[in-house]
Amino acid sequence: MRLDPPPAFLPHLAYDSVIFGYSDLKLKILVMEYHRTNWFALPGGFVGVDEPLDRAVRRGLYERTGLKDIFLRQFQTFGSLERHDPAAMRQIIERSGYSVDDYGWMLDRFVSIGYYALIDFRSVHLRPDALSDSIGWYDIDRLPPLLFDHAKMVEQALATLRQNLEANLVGKNLLPGRFTMKELQLVYEAILGEPLPRSSFQRKMLASGHLRRHEKLQEGKAHKAPYLYSFTGESDS
Repeated sequence: MRLDPPPAFLPHLAYDSVIFGYSDLKLKILVMEYHRTNWFALPGGFVGVDEPLDRAVRRGLYERTGLKDIFLRQFQTFGSLERHDPAAMRQIIERSGYSVDDYGWMLDRFVSIGYYALIDFRSVHLRPDALSDSIGWYDIDRLPPLLFDHAKMVEQALATLRQNLEANLVGKNLLPGRFTMKELQLVYEAILGEPLPRSSFQRKMLASGHLRRHEKLQEGKAHKAPYLYSFTGESDS
């Protein structure tokens, strides 16, 4: 993917996305690596002068994941001086094969709007952007060093996600359409970073009114097979 000539962007405004997924009992996020730098960062971008902010963020997510229907929430604005590093941006531009004369506006100081997204790990088709060698999933507790203030963004996004577990119905976005109660509990534990009592978790989820019970999972002995659930409002497919 080539970097198109710079369109008219809102000056000094950017966005960065903490994209959460879940696989192998681990909460993961997407991280990209800039061309020939061994530098890592969150996926981000800029907002066109005639483009709503949320649409710009969804456009960037689609370009990197191939997904359009994504759970997305804005969580904080970041504007510290430490996020302004013209020397690093110059290297990123030059090592990606672009001219600083053409893309010098990227050396300016930017305030960034932070978003977090919850997506189905299995449905993603990852594509690096014009400045990146790769984009990949990393366990939340094994992230590479991140440029600028991106480590703080991840920390704050995770804290916000933990504070809003029930409102976000995280399993709805990180699990398949039907799941067992154990699978749902494992997602919550991966996000919270701690084990939860099985009985109280099950009682709480069943009392919430957010779950619909289906047939039992057909494996093993029938009397021990767990029930499958879906979130209310989801299709039965």
